[in-house]
Amino acid sequence: MALIPRRPRFLTGKMPQELVGADDWHRRIAMLVSAILIGLAALLFAKLGDGAQAMFASLRHDYVYLPLVLTPLTFLLVSVLTRRFAREARGSGIPQVMAASRQPMGRIARALLSLRAALAKIVLTVVALLGGASVGREGPTVQLAGAIMVQVHRLFRLRVTPGVVIAGGAAGVAAAFNTPLAGIAFAIEELAVAYEQRVAILVMGAVMIAGLTAQGLAGDYIYFGELEGSLPITTVLVAAPLAGLLGGLLGGLFSRLFLMLRGPDGRWAALLDRKPMITALVCGIVVGLLIFVTDGDAAGTGYEPTTALLEGREGDFWFGPAKFFAALATSASGIPGGIFAPSLAAGAGFGQWLTPLFPSEQAGLIVLLGMAGYFTGVVRAPLTAVIILGEATGSSHVILPLFATALIGDWAGSMVCREKLYIVLARGFLPQQPREDRPD
Repeated sequence: MALIPRRPRFLTGKMPQELVGADDWHRRIAMLVSAILIGLAALLFAKLGDGAQAMFASLRHDYVYLPLVLTPLTFLLVSVLTRRFAREARGSGIPQVMAASRQPMGRIARALLSLRAALAKIVLTVVALLGGASVGREGPTVQLAGAIMVQVHRLFRLRVTPGVVIAGGAAGVAAAFNTPLAGIAFAIEELAVAYEQRVAILVMGAVMIAGLTAQGLAGDYIYFGELEGSLPITTVLVAAPLAGLLGGLLGGLFSRLFLMLRGPDGRWAALLDRKPMITALVCGIVVGLLIFVTDGDAAGTGYEPTTALLEGREGDFWFGPAKFFAALATSASGIPGGIFAPSLAAGAGFGQWLTPLFPSEQAGLIVLLGMAGYFTGVVRAPLTAVIILGEATGSSHVILPLFATALIGDWAGSMVCREKLYIVLARGFLPQQPREDRPD
């Protein structure tokens, strides 16, 4: 008898037929309005986040010891505000959307995807970036986008289905990275419970409109800049397995440590929750020290040093480990913020470790493979990783090496951390189940 793989139980259940009982034109208008608003909101959030990072960099340049004080205090402040006013805004934002997609009309989904939670998420993430926290804006954009999609549908008096939540989250990924195809891939790999034809149409429409809105205002830019060159097959046969194994193992290690610190059943999660203010302060001190010793490279999203490495410029070999621990400490603190961008930055740093093995003109592409391996090891979504990196660097000419690296990275990551990071984190936003009833 053939074995059928089981889906995680909290994400199972029959997908309601999309659009049933609702006027098609009203739903299409709601989707159009939502997608435009998501594009605008993502662009505004990006501007605020970039401005916060630039302000922190300027202050750190003038006062080199500032991170040792400002960063811990910022962690403490954001932690207090999150726990007191917006507990639904803690962490990435992607697990919240996954949890809400289970019962989108339920009480928990209403709280996770409320405008209050979404706005708090954005404000607190910007404040965290202003203090040097190693967070990304992609996860928060996903929660914001899901909230916008849901609230607009409620305004139009339309039934909120899992497909509506999925479409909002996917549009958020597309608008955050300016990568429409990656939004669709992420919906398939991470957000969707079941993927019916009508859901696919809803997702693709929302993704494209949100992406075009952001692109129309920000310009047709490539997130990391266009990466040129190619890798000969002899290099690919060596570099892809190395990058996949190294990145996947380290990415899996990050996920395993993250879940031990902040997973719903994490070994140290209860201890950290008992002393939330001390946890936030200690994590802030760790990140502040890393920012100080790395001359600022460990702060924020890591966009600038990552772009420099992709361009083939030399960097410090401690950048990968520094970003690894800065992102881990930030995540352990429980403050709002995503891990997409910090994971890509850490992957670039680890990919740089492999560049001395290959000709210097191939350095940027080797770094790109390192990003694919590590990012896949963390999020365990190889298709999303490949498409994000392909679109974010204009590197469609190295799709096959990226796929090979990501598939190896996915396998290597699963050897270190068996469970997928976002699926486990999403369980923390759902009612507790008896342990024997939880998915394997």
